[in-house]
Amino acid sequence: MELTLFPENLTTTTVIILLLCSTLTSMITASLGAGGGVLMLVLLALWLPPAAIIPVHGLVQLGSNGGRAAMTWRQADWRVIAAFAPGVVVGAGIGAWLLVDLPAHLWQLTIGLFVLYLCWGPALPGAAFGRTGVFVASTLTTFVSLFVGATGPLVAAFIKQIHDNRFTTIATFAQAMVLQHAPKALVFTVAGFVFQDWLWFIIAMVLFGFAGTWLGLHALKRLSNRHFNRIFNILLSLLALRLLWQAAASSGWLG
Repeated sequence: MELTLFPENLTTTTVIILLLCSTLTSMITASLGAGGGVLMLVLLALWLPPAAIIPVHGLVQLGSNGGRAAMTWRQADWRVIAAFAPGVVVGAGIGAWLLVDLPAHLWQLTIGLFVLYLCWGPALPGAAFGRTGVFVASTLTTFVSLFVGATGPLVAAFIKQIHDNRFTTIATFAQAMVLQHAPKALVFTVAGFVFQDWLWFIIAMVLFGFAGTWLGLHALKRLSNRHFNRIFNILLSLLALRLLWQAAASSGWLG
């Protein structure tokens, strides 16, 4: 039996699975700093039509990050967010203007390698984390996110370079991703995607994600900054290695 409130190509079982996964992935990001958004993108790709994956993922992530941002706003670094916001506008504007298809292996390789560098390589020059550096990072990642939807690990790794405190990292990352996902509704509406068909599904995913965020933030309190940093880097590295594997597979390098 189909759920009439949700898109007709999603069965009751599929909707229930995805709602539970929304709770789980939000809990992962709230407690470990990253990973939930990429996992949700993979899960949506299993059941959603290709044209709906990136737009729906963007709004679900907007709601999920919005809940986390609302619960942690006092810990956010607002100087970083002030520099990040203009880059979102520029990146989204360029993306909406070009509306191009980026080769999958190109962005997978680039993001994967840079995330690994940010986690384990030498620290970037201090200027890279000033207003100009944050603006450039925001512009580039926002532009790419319109087409690939998986720049969260890169933004998380970049912000982690600025802060050692786990709560500040989580809070600032949440605010940044709210800004980055917000323009997607407008861009994809202009491109012709009908969000109305997916509205109740998106709302339900956001509500279940809010529950996961609440659970994840409580789990975060049990971690020290040292343990959080270690888990954070390992998790981001696994996500980066997955991107590199995808790049090799999609480009035919694996034969």
